[in-house]
Amino acid sequence: MKAAIVVEAGKTPIYGDFKEPVPESGEVEIRVSAAALSNVVKSRASGTHYSSSGQLPFVVGIDGVGCIEDGRRVYFALPRAPFGSMSEKTVVRSSQCVSLPDELDDVTAAAIANPGMSAWAAFKERAQLTVGETVLVNGATGTAGRLAVQIAKYMSARKVVATGRNVDALQALSRLGADVIIPLGDAGDAFEDALKEQFGGDGIDVVLDYLWGPSAERIVIAGAKAGKDAVPIRFVHIGSVSAPNITLPSAALRSSAITLMGSGIGSIPVGRIVKSIDDLMQATVRGGFAIETKTFPLPEVEHVWAAANSMPRSVFLM
Repeated sequence: MKAAIVVEAGKTPIYGDFKEPVPESGEVEIRVSAAALSNVVKSRASGTHYSSSGQLPFVVGIDGVGCIEDGRRVYFALPRAPFGSMSEKTVVRSSQCVSLPDELDDVTAAAIANPGMSAWAAFKERAQLTVGETVLVNGATGTAGRLAVQIAKYMSARKVVATGRNVDALQALSRLGADVIIPLGDAGDAFEDALKEQFGGDGIDVVLDYLWGPSAERIVIAGAKAGKDAVPIRFVHIGSVSAPNITLPSAALRSSAITLMGSGIGSIPVGRIVKSIDDLMQATVRGGFAIETKTFPLPEVEHVWAAANSMPRSVFLM
């Protein structure tokens, strides 16, 4: 079968022939129709992601959309290594498949699953967001952050605060549900003053962080400075676009009711992640979540791989 294959760690996947998968007990074979390229897929392909198997050669892709043997159209996640989603066929445990609504097309489903799930699972499984709470999305101008804003509103957040470097993109978030926008510029005082204003008064209940690095440090410290009378803050770390590490003063934790947690593969049981994706797919239709996509035939994977970024979301068609 044809597939996008990593033959050497750190190298761009090539389009070529790979052995066909044979389902084992509890698995189903899937004829893949669409699979999206994400930062997680890229980092796993390079061998740098914490969930990489290290097995070579292997087919890239951690999720996608396709049909199982009974004709059902499904979204699937985490195929059995060395098989991946960027191939004509793959195999995955049946418990890791989700039936798709008829109204949801393959490309949108493939594109929205990973970034949408990152927000949905973080809100539901980690932060346990409740109706009427206030959310801050740090790094809201990327694909995942834009969806986080929309999902927060769909989940009836009272107010959504969005941060990001691209001012034009931030302005556009106002149409997607952001009530307050805060630019991540070089002027530290302006950013910190804006944070102080948001953490004051009714405060921030939940922070979803896609950036880490300096902005995450400032948000944690601003929350601590808000004082003991402020609402407890649940800070959920999802991505490290800005930096892999932060420097965190110990007093920021001792002097506030902040809870730091992560959300990703390993922090949530696979079954709960699949449930989150199922809920997300249904909500995508009801909520009309918007995501920009661009499609490519799989044979172009070598040319698209390096140039593709998260906006619009690149989706390969088999």
